[in-house]
Amino acid sequence: MNDAATESQPAPLPASAPESYAALPAKRRAGVCMHLSSLPGDYGIGEIGVQARQFVDLLAETGLLVWQFLPLGPTGYGDSPYQSLSTFAGNEMLIDLRDLVELGLLKPSELELLKALPRDRVAYGELIPLKSQLLALAARRFEERAGEDLKAQCEAFVAEHGRRWLNDYALYRILKYRHGHRAWTEWDRPFVRRDPEALAYVEEISADRIAEIKIIQFLFYDQWQRLRTHAAERGVQLFGDMPIYIAFDSADAWGHNELLRIDVDGRPNKVAGVPPDYYSEDGQLWGNPLYDWAYHAAHGYRWWIDRVRHAMSLMDLVRIDHFRAFNDYWAIPKDAKSAREGAWEDGPGDAFFEALRAGLGSLPIIAEDLGEPNRAVDELRDRQRFPGMKVLQFLAGDPEFDPNSIPAESVCYTSTHDNDTARGWFEGGPGDVRTVREIQAAQRAVLKNTRGKAATIHLDLIRLGFGSKARLAIALMQDFLGLGSEGRMNTPGTSANNWQWRATEAQLGPELRATIRKLVTASGRA
Repeated sequence: MNDAATESQPAPLPASAPESYAALPAKRRAGVCMHLSSLPGDYGIGEIGVQARQFVDLLAETGLLVWQFLPLGPTGYGDSPYQSLSTFAGNEMLIDLRDLVELGLLKPSELELLKALPRDRVAYGELIPLKSQLLALAARRFEERAGEDLKAQCEAFVAEHGRRWLNDYALYRILKYRHGHRAWTEWDRPFVRRDPEALAYVEEISADRIAEIKIIQFLFYDQWQRLRTHAAERGVQLFGDMPIYIAFDSADAWGHNELLRIDVDGRPNKVAGVPPDYYSEDGQLWGNPLYDWAYHAAHGYRWWIDRVRHAMSLMDLVRIDHFRAFNDYWAIPKDAKSAREGAWEDGPGDAFFEALRAGLGSLPIIAEDLGEPNRAVDELRDRQRFPGMKVLQFLAGDPEFDPNSIPAESVCYTSTHDNDTARGWFEGGPGDVRTVREIQAAQRAVLKNTRGKAATIHLDLIRLGFGSKARLAIALMQDFLGLGSEGRMNTPGTSANNWQWRATEAQLGPELRATIRKLVTASGRA
């Protein structure tokens, strides 16, 4: 990171920007990062009903007034929230089943099979087919058993979102099922090219199933808005994550290939990724389609305005992942064997954010600006008055690191979902690319910077972050719990055993709450 750039005087504010650092609280505040899927519960995955509202109560009680989580979309390849089947749809696996029982759409006995699933991790392969069947059953019963008010709300939801994204999403899910869950580029040619007659035929013969998919999406959004209302009443802000790129296998790419650098059959000439970095010696070959930025500019960035507006309807704060790509992005030839073969290309820059502000007003955006120091990226972030990220795992292991160098206009993290936990990182967990000597040097430096002990490194790093000038400081729930590498959420560049970690109800008990309250109060962030 380029601390010198962030400590320098901010660049002049663009005339179209009405507010500075709109995403940051006026006073120093503390928060937690834990995805919804990691909440405890009986049915194989965290859910957005009563569990999530109880977690909000825990946050309000302990003084953690910002809850950060990962993208909310339905997961695709590798169960990753960053490879979503839709940038607008909600992940139906997060729907609270007990709420559906209360609505009379499910019976308690029908949920019993899910209770056999693990409670400390998400077993997606077992969960998805079981829960999908229950959700489809609830949707089939909706017309008969739901109250008139709820049915009217559902009709209004379908009418509002249908043409914008819901119709395409429902049809995409039907076609994906009919083609053995293969990516849309492998479907029969008429469906790849969206032949009107072929699509109309499928809509006709699958009308009931399409209606079920729309009802399930309504149930997700109905539960989510109740969660958001509850969080607002308790003074807790919801902080979501938006991947800059959409997944190749998604309703968005299938329905709007004009937005992307792909041909009519979905074939790209180049794909997204990053060059060699901290996480990987060969870089990361993500494979996402790249945007046709000339098309977006010619159409006033309309799709992006809709996307950010949708995110702002769900969340109070939005972190845009891989902010760097708005300045310049790594474009990799489609047949490359590794990300080393890519090259930098220019992103849309200031014009993009000025269009967003013209369409949406104030932007509560936080920039994920990690990676190699780059003055042009820092200057774009500063001109737009977006706070960046400071991650202590990247900073505190440097003997020259000065905690006072963390600027107030930033978000300070102990670690992120892509890093090991604080303890795992300190100890040198599995997959660590550092040598033993590098790990030992970092250990000496971080102990010096925290004035702590190896046994309490997770708490010492939280104290360091919470004690910084940053107006928002966030720690992983795994770091509050003092977990090692067994609590890691994701290892970039791998596709197995990620996104599975869950907390248990016992872990979120009185002892943890007392610890968090003490950390928040001692740092002056209460």
